[in-house]
Amino acid sequence: MGGRMTRRLVDAGISVLGFDAAPGRAEAAGAAPASDIAQVMAHADVVMLSLPDSRVVEAVVEGDQGVLAGVRAGQTVIDLSTAATSSTQRLAQRFRKAGAFYIDAGISGGAAAAEKGRLTLMMGGEHDAIEAIRWALAPIATKALRMGDSGAGHTTKLLNNFLNAIALSATAEVMVAGKKAGLDLGQLLEILNSSSGVNFATQNRFPSIVRGDYLEGGLSSRLMTKDVVLYVDLLHSLGVSSLNASGPMASFGLATALGYGELISNRVVDAIGDVSGHVRLHTPPPGEAT
Repeated sequence: MGGRMTRRLVDAGISVLGFDAAPGRAEAAGAAPASDIAQVMAHADVVMLSLPDSRVVEAVVEGDQGVLAGVRAGQTVIDLSTAATSSTQRLAQRFRKAGAFYIDAGISGGAAAAEKGRLTLMMGGEHDAIEAIRWALAPIATKALRMGDSGAGHTTKLLNNFLNAIALSATAEVMVAGKKAGLDLGQLLEILNSSSGVNFATQNRFPSIVRGDYLEGGLSSRLMTKDVVLYVDLLHSLGVSSLNASGPMASFGLATALGYGELISNRVVDAIGDVSGHVRLHTPPPGEAT
């Protein structure tokens, strides 16, 4: 996702200095390669982070040669990761003490929206700081809303991701059942999408999956599980009962246990199919890889 967003920024004529732990990734996305985080912090007025979880964010931000070590007064750091609200709020306080701004900006839309610059951003942080960097968000997002103070963006992202996890895992189960029942899956989706069962997965994921296109490049099952855990932790901190987390937790946990953990979370349908009699929604022609 970071590479896709970088490409959008570069194509919009914005100079980007990029650093990634994997050599060559910054260049592949069109950015000028930085030798380390310190070089990025020394030259960039707006710094964007796209990282897998709070553990990595904290390591990158608070490490000896990390973002905070090189932050300058007036600099803005935008965290586009999916992270724990409590961690985000703690880091924001540290940046505030350094005279800098830390904006949490959860993203939604997936790989396809990232490539087209049509992401949705849900942001937390100071109003004026967010307004000042909207020029940097315009190439990557068509909707960017401030949800409140620090942490509000990542809180909103966790709520959204939980509904995404519910819809994807439940629809995967339904589609496997439809396949085993001998239903025409195209017609099943047509019915679902004009009935009360309609959701993002029925509309945007499974029309491709039933043709054998898993829409590779999005959130993995392992990261989806991580997001559900963060959601449960968030609800616990809010004093809200989490009665519906067991379904997606079991589904994406199963996918990870069966070897799909690093693949796109859409592969959860294959994990459910594996334990339901080795069912696949798409039957490839002879010679085509599954």
